[in-house]
Amino acid sequence: MNGFESILTQVVPFMLVVTRLTGLFLFTPLLRSRSIPMVFKALLALMFSLAIFPFVPPAPPGMAVDLVQLVPLMFAEMLIGMTMGLIAGLPLIALEMGGFVMGYQMGLSLAESFNPELDTNGSVVGQMLFYLGIFIFISIGGLEILFVTLADSYHTVPIGMFTAGDVPLDMIVGVLSSGFVVALRIASPIIAVVSLLYVSMGFIMKTMPQINIMSIGFAGQILAGMVTLIILLGTIATVATDEINLALQILMEWVHNFDKVGVPNG
Repeated sequence: MNGFESILTQVVPFMLVVTRLTGLFLFTPLLRSRSIPMVFKALLALMFSLAIFPFVPPAPPGMAVDLVQLVPLMFAEMLIGMTMGLIAGLPLIALEMGGFVMGYQMGLSLAESFNPELDTNGSVVGQMLFYLGIFIFISIGGLEILFVTLADSYHTVPIGMFTAGDVPLDMIVGVLSSGFVVALRIASPIIAVVSLLYVSMGFIMKTMPQINIMSIGFAGQILAGMVTLIILLGTIATVATDEINLALQILMEWVHNFDKVGVPNG
């Protein structure tokens, strides 16, 4: 009976470990995709929880087990995972936003498709850049970095010690602002090329009005935009890699320094 009671004392800490991992799955790129069955994601979260739980520091003494106090603890733990997944996913959302601007300028706004990663309709160019960001995220070890950082977070952010006031809003706003800058940077060449094309079509229409500029201008607009996008694809990949690495670096620094700026040790 004593052995059974000792197992019961570990149920609440294990539930909190699972909750933190579940929060990570809600916002992490690729893991949150609706194309992945929910059963698989639940089993994956449970598997990682079983692997991490033996190395998790013991919960603070006197942690309440009653339901009234357990719900806020679970919410706080889920908030940690959601924050980490959100910070890691913001650069990919910025890439899609930049692709949306490109597609709109090229006249592809009518060619929308369903994006299962974000559960929304989006631009074809934006979806292409979003998947490019996912490939970069996987190739640089983004998933591994996220899981290792989350495992380390149990040492700097002990179970039950995180509150809603500890959410790094300034850091999230900073990453989001950087994402807006990246979106404008990758979309600005397309905007410039299409704008020059508009000016050229205006001159042609004024000098040779017999030419139906509207019929050939739309095709030329798409062609010029696609050629520019193909030429700049390598540069876009480099910018996206730098932005994703920066977001992951900021995330790791926040987790590793949380015991210094957030919850004090001991």
